[in-house]
Amino acid sequence: MSHVRERFSPGLTPHEVGRITNVSTGIARVSGLPRVGFEEVLKFPGDVYGIAFNVDEDEIGVVLLGDYSQLQAGDEVERRGHVMDVPVCDGLIGRVVNPLGRPLDDHGPVVCSERLPLERPAPPIMNRAPVTVPLQTGIKVIDALIPIGRGQRELILGDRQTGKTAIAVDTILNQRDQNVLCVYCAIGQRASGVAKVVATLREHEAMEYTIVVVTEGNDPPGLAYIAPYSATSIAEYFMNQGRDVLIVYDDLTHHARAYRELSLLLRRPPGREAFPGDIFYIHSRLLERATHLRKELGGGSLTALPIIETEAQNISAYIPTNLISITDGQIYLSPSLFELGVLPAIDVGRSVSRVGGKAQRAAYRAVAGNLKLAYAQFEELETFARFGARLDDDTRKIIEHGRRIRACLKQPEFSPISVPAQITLLLALTENLFDPIPLDQMTNAEQALHLAALDIPLEVGKQLEGTTKLHGEDRATIIRLARKALARFQLTPALKEKS
Repeated sequence: MSHVRERFSPGLTPHEVGRITNVSTGIARVSGLPRVGFEEVLKFPGDVYGIAFNVDEDEIGVVLLGDYSQLQAGDEVERRGHVMDVPVCDGLIGRVVNPLGRPLDDHGPVVCSERLPLERPAPPIMNRAPVTVPLQTGIKVIDALIPIGRGQRELILGDRQTGKTAIAVDTILNQRDQNVLCVYCAIGQRASGVAKVVATLREHEAMEYTIVVVTEGNDPPGLAYIAPYSATSIAEYFMNQGRDVLIVYDDLTHHARAYRELSLLLRRPPGREAFPGDIFYIHSRLLERATHLRKELGGGSLTALPIIETEAQNISAYIPTNLISITDGQIYLSPSLFELGVLPAIDVGRSVSRVGGKAQRAAYRAVAGNLKLAYAQFEELETFARFGARLDDDTRKIIEHGRRIRACLKQPEFSPISVPAQITLLLALTENLFDPIPLDQMTNAEQALHLAALDIPLEVGKQLEGTTKLHGEDRATIIRLARKALARFQLTPALKEKS
């Protein structure tokens, strides 16, 4: 009986204290704790915590989660008897915290009565519901051509400085009044970059429904490693209450590098590109937690937007291919489009959403069905036309129409567009109403169309934002408004011939 009691008792004896044998960058080796468990929390002097990572027969490899500069060999290490957890409560909303739940802003302490472990099992298949409700990003090209559903995992990837974070921030800004809570997880980012994102969220009053979890570039690699798991546990707390949550991981490249650094320091065998063999597993178990729960379980959802950085547009590298295979689609940002000023620089041909089409609003499907094909045809013909070939009238029309599509899909940063305005714009495109307008007038014409969308009758506007299809009369009403708004920008036949 004593054996059984010892095996199942959660309590610890007061003498379970070990000692540091070695300290190096971000890790420590500890001896004298033979009963420690994997991922158990250990307390070091100076309020520094660590996670037991390598549990060997003679010593334990520990990932350190704080300032370890004062630690040295011989210091005492105490078992805590539980795995790493994070405080969760409504008080986190609007706050900037580190992965341990400690505040990084100047709004006082975070007081939470509940805690959740960083590592939690993903909801089983039987607890999941189909993804049927759209997550509107406010970005025309995504909502129309690469739609995202609530509960989906959509990867954002591209080279450095191509606007990946801008897309995620725009999506967060568009969740205002949409009853969606947002969690922005910055992993190993520059302090200036994180400060800029937080300032943007405050300026647009988005911090009212956002939690920011931050690790900076000079933080220990252990904090960068646990950051996305900590942010996901916080997001799951709200999802389990029946709320819709959006989480952004910015970015998982830094997370993979932090894990590689820790693994190599702990003498784990390196594999491809020196990453450990379980690098795929650490990301898959993270992203599997994004889902849409069944109604009986509250009906909450967790939508994940992981960001990954490519090098020289190589999407077939190790980490990008891993994440492409884990997620439900990807949004690829092209440096070539970015240099041409096509912003957001989304390459429609390489981007795909493998779930969102079923969650897309019926009105979008009615007006954007052939848009992707028309744009792809235009890109092929434009490349061909650069060789100076003589073009027939039909080909010239396709190219001119494609140029209007590309101009319409451009969008300034931090300016999400409402559903009625997007539908009006897309309908005008499909009806070729922009074709007679000069390219240098497209921006002004689009602004006029946005103003015209405000005059859409209230009943029609509700239908556009609902699940019902776009009826013939409603379609005619919107086209009439669009035609009237664009009339003053169109070239007259005489001016057309002159140009």
